[in-house]
Amino acid sequence: MAPRTRRALFSVTLFLACCAVFGSFISRKVAAQSASDESTLRDSLHQFTDVYNLVEQNYAEPLDQDKIDRSIYDGAIPGMLHALDPHSNFYDPKAFAQMREDQHGKYYGVGMSIAQQPDLDKAGVFHIVVLAPFEGTPAFKAGIRPGDIILSVDGKSAEGLDSSAVAFMLKGHKGTHVQVAMQREGHDGPLNFDLVRDEIPHPSVDLAFLVKPGVGYIRITNFTETTSREVGDALDNFQAAGPLHGLILDLRNNPGGLLNEAVDVSDKFLKEGQIVVSQRGRAFPDQVYRAAHGEADTDKYPIVVLVNRNTASAAEIVSGALQDHDRALIVGETTFGKGLVQTVFNTPEDTGLALTTYHYYTPSNRLIQRSYDGVSEYDYFYVRDDAKKADKSNLEVKLTDSGRTVYGGGGITPDEKIAGGSFDPENYNHFQDSLLLHYIFVDRGAGSFSKHYLATHTISRDFVVDDAILKQFKDFLKANQVEFTDADIAASLDWIKTNIKAELFTSQFGQLEGLKVRAQADPEIAKATTFLPEALALEDRDNPPQKTASLVP
Repeated sequence: MAPRTRRALFSVTLFLACCAVFGSFISRKVAAQSASDESTLRDSLHQFTDVYNLVEQNYAEPLDQDKIDRSIYDGAIPGMLHALDPHSNFYDPKAFAQMREDQHGKYYGVGMSIAQQPDLDKAGVFHIVVLAPFEGTPAFKAGIRPGDIILSVDGKSAEGLDSSAVAFMLKGHKGTHVQVAMQREGHDGPLNFDLVRDEIPHPSVDLAFLVKPGVGYIRITNFTETTSREVGDALDNFQAAGPLHGLILDLRNNPGGLLNEAVDVSDKFLKEGQIVVSQRGRAFPDQVYRAAHGEADTDKYPIVVLVNRNTASAAEIVSGALQDHDRALIVGETTFGKGLVQTVFNTPEDTGLALTTYHYYTPSNRLIQRSYDGVSEYDYFYVRDDAKKADKSNLEVKLTDSGRTVYGGGGITPDEKIAGGSFDPENYNHFQDSLLLHYIFVDRGAGSFSKHYLATHTISRDFVVDDAILKQFKDFLKANQVEFTDADIAASLDWIKTNIKAELFTSQFGQLEGLKVRAQADPEIAKATTFLPEALALEDRDNPPQKTASLVP
């Protein structure tokens, strides 16, 4: 059999294997699956193979391997899954490996974030640019800087490659060497680095510090295998610095992750035995997850959880559990509403199938999942305002442990609403977008303001963006032909000052210090701290038995 034929046969077999996984769930409960339904499924699979054979034999152009793979990986399998729900998904080998790496919270490489960026002086030319080396990693120790352009990796040119391809070349076994050639502004020739790959932690808690004396701030970007340990370490560090009088837990833009880590994080703030989340499906028995240990009574302090419209899945589990048990005040926007549980199955040739098998419910029995009936996939993920509106027929009304009213059936509704301000990318004005499109605040080969400024200056940790710095910034915009008015600057002044300082601190002191600058200037974080007294009042409420309210039509 020819290699191309064998590969095509494999692709079809892979599709049928995915169908078999799906079909195994259909047949788990015999009472729900009739013989005629099973026959219909078999007929549908036969129809698929018949259609595939017709396409292979009669398509106007020969089906090369790339077209065969795309027809299966990007067409047949995703099409079948997306007809079921928006979150069941298929991962090709590269995507499946990346997902596993993300879940592990570590990988082996050199430790820097990179991105493909255009050369603003040469139309159609793109470079792979270092955004920032991670502190303590081989790239950081070697002196690689934000804005360095990767020319080659082990002698292979990076020209024409995207960032994922270059990242793949930089990864490898621990202790192995990789040669990286860089272009840096101010140097005539390339800089060559001999880097030794090492374990690179990929923390899900990327920022944890005291925003004011006795008030901690923790940002969780996603839930990986190390998240609960990272949160525990952050809490221990806070307590070591003195009594903790309040905590801001930032789950904004957190897409979720591992269920068990969401349960373990919740466990750190709840009482032993309290329900964190339950999951219900058709093919497996229902499961209830509880706090196995609980926090010590001596560790009690008010908690405010920051959420927004992109807080989803495991992050909604934590938010819902802390809200239902009156342990935290939820502040921000209504969350995404992703309450479908995907079980990941290994399928042939290092691919994976994430199939929805359960629904999540909060301790008060709220369904987290937002309705996707009659909503396009694009609107479901990106528009959402056109989704089915809540009314008396679809709104869930429940009560927390102390009798506060909460709502389900479409994400977690905050106790206190904070609309995203000028620091929220979705609210950026035209001038802010223009600055970002010109890469004014991002180090790149053609230069950014931070690189321009640090070429002739140095900064200390007490640096402030004063009028003299703003004048240099305006001169830089003019030199780079970025149009603006004084009104543009005034309308976004705080945002501009924050970005200038954050990028300078990232270049001078490291990525962590740059992130801290942004957090300290974030108006939503500042607003969240003002709700700590209200969060403290939750501790003083009575805790009657949990009840469920009915909405009278």
